[in-house]
Amino acid sequence: MGEFSSKIAVVTGSSGIGLGAALHFASEGAKVFVCGIDEDMNKKALEAGVGLDIELNRVDVSDPGQVEAWMGHVGTKASGIDILVNAAAIQTYGNTETTDIEHWNRVISINLNSCFLTSHFAYPLMKARGGGSIVHVSSVQGHSNQHNVLAYATSKGAVHALTRAQAVDAAKDNIRVNSVSPGSIRTPLLEYAAKIVAGEGNSVEETIADFGNAHPIGRVGTVEETSALIAFLCSEKAGFCSGSDYKIDGALLAYLGV
Repeated sequence: MGEFSSKIAVVTGSSGIGLGAALHFASEGAKVFVCGIDEDMNKKALEAGVGLDIELNRVDVSDPGQVEAWMGHVGTKASGIDILVNAAAIQTYGNTETTDIEHWNRVISINLNSCFLTSHFAYPLMKARGGGSIVHVSSVQGHSNQHNVLAYATSKGAVHALTRAQAVDAAKDNIRVNSVSPGSIRTPLLEYAAKIVAGEGNSVEETIADFGNAHPIGRVGTVEETSALIAFLCSEKAGFCSGSDYKIDGALLAYLGV
């Protein structure tokens, strides 16, 4: 019997932190529904989840109709939802001048709107279980920014505001809402970022090491560490935690690099 035995968990994002959270919950006894849109990532997620109670569906989390249908599907297969984790996201680059409207709308739709959509359609199923926990995966860039990340940073900062507003409103239904803000975590998204920003002659591994050295702890974080924090926030141990953002950033934002 694991910590999440008899629990129903719904997770967006079939790679990186989303997959890590899904595997963590399933390994602790939960029935997990996870979604992703990338076929290769979905295939790898299925392989990683062999032997665990994980169902994977292809869902575009920025599409209201697809999210509603997915939650309806979950509702037909489970008696409700105890846990919702929103980890699906894309990382893009651009500033006020270079970010076009299509780029802006896509980032906001996937990184922010999806958190509302899944929460909206999951809410009745969570109430049916007598309450639950929602965790949105934000970013340190919702607090403080690099250059050239206008849309991404805006989406992640808005997730913090969404978290607070949802937590205040949902408390009456015994639903807790929190966010986590990772620093550099070794995920496919981080590897993509490393490819984009790698200097001439630098490998992806060297660039990721440079990312890690920017954190006072001296390394990048792991999916497992981030999943453990998410799991804690969804557990009974965190019963008085709601409306807050929890940084997992190796002291990155605590450090004044001057």
